[in-house]
Amino acid sequence: MRLVIDTNILFSFFRKDSTTRNLISRFEIFELFAPSFCIEELLKYKQLICKKAGISEETFKKVLEELTIFVKIVPLNEYSKFLPKAKSICPDPDDIDFFALALKLNCPIWSNDTKLKKQSAIKVFSTRELMKLLL
Repeated sequence: MRLVIDTNILFSFFRKDSTTRNLISRFEIFELFAPSFCIEELLKYKQLICKKAGISEETFKKVLEELTIFVKIVPLNEYSKFLPKAKSICPDPDDIDFFALALKLNCPIWSNDTKLKKQSAIKVFSTRELMKLLL
């Protein structure tokens, strides 16, 4: 299953025993994609992520490298032509890139942000919904 993965999901990957980390790293049924700015966001919030996940900056770097094994990072130029349509359907201006990438790939989004479900153009799965699909 192809999915565009939201940054809020990627944050959870840094917690060693999180459900999200298990889903991403153990289930080959997922083909995951994220806009390239997600890496910048993760780096921007590195201190907070380290604190919440209880990890060192060195561990953060290792986990970030591991994350890029499971998630294909897509540069803006590969989905930019979908931004106008994404802007018209996305309920949150901060998430337009995720919608544009989902439009390009013709796939759902994995996000726990309930605001994103306030549209009908693109399916949005929460972690809980993906767990149910796997069971």
